[in-house]
Order: sequence, then C-alpha cells, then structure tokens
Amino acid sequence: MELDQLRYFCAIVDAGGFSRAARQIHVSQPSLSQQIRKLEDELGARLFDRLGRSVRLTELGRAFLPHARGVLRELEAARGDVLERKASIGGTICVGVIPTIAPYFLPPLLTAFSRQHPEARVTVVEEITPLLLEKLRAGGVDAALVALPLPVRSHEFEALPLLREKLYAVLPNRHPLARGPALSLSDLSGEPFLLLRDGHCFRETAVAACKRAHLNPQIVFESGQFSSILSMVSAGLGVSVVPEMALEKRPGCRFVPLADERAARTIGAITLRGKSSTRLQEAFLAHLRASSRASAGGPPAFHAG
Repeated sequence: MELDQLRYFCAIVDAGGFSRAARQIHVSQPSLSQQIRKLEDELGARLFDRLGRSVRLTELGRAFLPHARGVLRELEAARGDVLERKASIGGTICVGVIPTIAPYFLPPLLTAFSRQHPEARVTVVEEITPLLLEKLRAGGVDAALVALPLPVRSHEFEALPLLREKLYAVLPNRHPLARGPALSLSDLSGEPFLLLRDGHCFRETAVAACKRAHLNPQIVFESGQFSSILSMVSAGLGVSVVPEMALEKRPGCRFVPLADERAARTIGAITLRGKSSTRLQEAFLAHLRASSRASAGGPPAFHAG
C-alpha cells in the first residue's frame, strides 16, 4: 500500500469522480484508475461502485475512508512538526565548559542568549577538557568551551576560536614588583607559586610560560579554583599566574601584565566533526562569536590594583 494510493482514493471521494479528481491533482485518469485497482487488489475488496460517469463508495470503502484520511493527517502533522522544529530556535542544548572559563565568560553570555531565545533551554556541564572531549564523543554535550589548541591532536573535532586573552602575574599587594607596568616571570625566580592542580589545562599554559622564561616554579599550593589561589596570594603566601578573565578587585592582590607576548591563551568552542547541527546549536555558536567580538577589548582597568 502506497501513500499516493491513499491520496488518490481520498481525492476521488472529495471530487465525486475519477475524471474530476484526476484534473484536480494533475494526474492522468488511466494512472489514477490503475493505482486504485492496485489498492483494491491489495485490500481484496472493491472500494468504489462505478456507476457510469459517477462513482459511489462501497460499504467497505466507507469503512476504509476514515483510516486513509487518518494516515494522511498523521503524515502531514509529522511533516509539519519536522519543518517547525527545523525553523524554530527552541529545544535544549547542552554546553560543556572548563572551570577556568565557566564563572567568568558564561553567565552574561547565557543571560543574553536566553533573552533573545526564550524558548531555548541551555544546560551546562563543567568539567576539565579530557572529560568534555569524552562527553562530546558520547553525545553528552553538544558543544564545549575550552582552551585551544586541544591537548590531543584529533580530527574528530571542529574548533571555533573565539577570543585570545593575556596572562597576568598576581602578586601580594606589598610585593616589590606589584607596582610595575609589566614583569617577566623570570623576575619571580625563587618565589613560592600557587597554581591550578594537574588536569586543568590552564596549569599547562602557566607552566609553559614559566619554561619560556627559564623559570622552574616552586609550587607550594595547588587548587582547582582561581578564587582559592587569589585568597592565598592576598594572604601573602605566594604568587601565581591567571588569565585576563579571572582578574577581579580583590583586596591584597595586584595583577601585573606579563611582558611575554606569547603569554596568552585562546578560548574556543569545539563540536564533534560531522555531527548535524540544529538551528538552536547554530544560533548558540553564532551568539558565542558575536559575544566574543563584543568583549574583545583591552584589559580591565584595575589590572594594576
């Protein structure tokens, strides 16, 4: 049984005859008659009584009609639902984000996106980069905000660079170098360092900057959050390195730009290569690009205080 046969059957009923139905649906009458005969043969029953130039539903035809109309209605409803979902920016998107980005970059971005697309629902998963890559592979998240380049070379992922931010040394307020316009990490040789623990990609970024300065940092404290590190720095227990988005007005801390031009990190969005995107996912990535361009200004005014 074919859908066209059901359409032809209903068209004949609505038009009151084969000839009129053929004209209305732009099908030749012989083709129309042939398809109805095939439908009757498959059902093993006559659907129409042919009475000269007119036709009349048989008893079995009258019983079959509501079922045929129901199938066509369901098909049209399914088609309409697909088209509506394709055109709509609604539904749910799950976004992964690393902890050194989540509290700084995401809140204003999500607030603005929700205002623009109130029918969309965004859920957030905060994890370190390796775990987010696994979730992308498994379909647990639709996109992830991470530091680029990825720690592993892979053709599985598409990367969309969003912004580049400088690194800053953070020093106790009374440190001799806290008032300078910039410093080299080599100037901090012998200082106790407070860094993120292993597993956080920013730790590798900070250690790489130290290596370029020929500095082997003496790490005395490790944490999973910048807030804990800044509290320790403000207490005078050591120095650290933070990205620009982590700068804040914190008593007891001074943020000083690093003189190393390469001391920076790139933030980007990654998706699984080859996976089809919904309009919601495309809209969210476009919002990320626009928000990143809008926030790509200079460093905060309080970087030295």
